[in-house]
Amino acid sequence: MTKQPEKKQQIPKDVIRWSTPYTGQLFYQKADTIFQLTYVFCKRFLSKCGDHTVDEMLQAARWGKQNIVEGVKDENSSKEVQVELVNGARESLHELREDYEDFLHTRWLIRWTKGNPHYDAMLGFCKINNRAEDYIPYANRWTAEEFCNTLLTLCHITDKMMCSYLKRLEKQIAGQDDVKERMHAARTGYRQAQDELLEKLKVENEQLKAEVKRLEAELGMRKLEE
Repeated sequence: MTKQPEKKQQIPKDVIRWSTPYTGQLFYQKADTIFQLTYVFCKRFLSKCGDHTVDEMLQAARWGKQNIVEGVKDENSSKEVQVELVNGARESLHELREDYEDFLHTRWLIRWTKGNPHYDAMLGFCKINNRAEDYIPYANRWTAEEFCNTLLTLCHITDKMMCSYLKRLEKQIAGQDDVKERMHAARTGYRQAQDELLEKLKVENEQLKAEVKRLEAELGMRKLEE
């Protein structure tokens, strides 16, 4: 008799919650790109400004990326901790944006906004390209103005993406709080019901004891009469 191969047990899809690793998050990819491009920018345009400015920009860019890693890599960490770390990443990138804004302002360079002939092309490129390798071929050819505006746009897009991620986290936290409240209410209601039942049993027990004593006394009287 031919032995039939054992069928592998199918695990329902809803048993395991699949999640995107931090490297697959688009806002992490953009944050990593910002870090790598900031290194190139500092090397090209800030070599004569001293270590202080360079260190500040590199640290801000690094923490913009690293806080995302710490906040997203472990889905078992509390949602509150994830929110705190992702907000930390946002703050770091805000500081970096200020550095790029200052660079443009102090050198009388133009901050590209809507209506600038370069704005739409730059915005479209930054929206659809996430990884550093998409930008590195241009990094050594960009002017300082082109470089700053590209990084400012990347920082802005990344911040909006992190805001969307934070909104999802906050909804999950609200859902968890609702479940906790309902569980607490259920436990409290169960305890209250148990306490009420215990009190009722105590009263019935006392009544039964009294009835037993009454019957014993009645039985004793009958024996005396006999």
